[in-house]
Amino acid sequence: MPRVKRGNHRLKKRKRVLAKAKGYYLAKSKLYRYAREAVNRADQFAYIGRRLKKRDFRSLWITRISAAARSHGLNYSRFIHGLKDAGIDLNRKMLADMAVRDPKGFEQLAAKVKATLAEAEAGASS
Repeated sequence: MPRVKRGNHRLKKRKRVLAKAKGYYLAKSKLYRYAREAVNRADQFAYIGRRLKKRDFRSLWITRISAAARSHGLNYSRFIHGLKDAGIDLNRKMLADMAVRDPKGFEQLAAKVKATLAEAEAGASS
């Protein structure tokens, strides 16, 4: 049978898991078996949370853009459609930031969108 030379790998692995579990309740922070379960579970929640964060922020940006667009007499979908027709390529994060921090700039965007939508409606009716 070959000799196994693993050195301190097991100890390092256990120390790493216990370090991640520092601050957990009772045995989960002290005993490797329970710490490993708790850390794996925490890692799964963290993984899921990183994806949910993207959804949550996109939803927040859309809400902010919608509120700002409504204050200029447009709803969200018409505003976004007008931006696409006007060839203005700004992502929702930047639009939401403009809506909050630069209302005058957003007002100019809304004016361009209204003009573009008016042209499109005039072209469609004739």
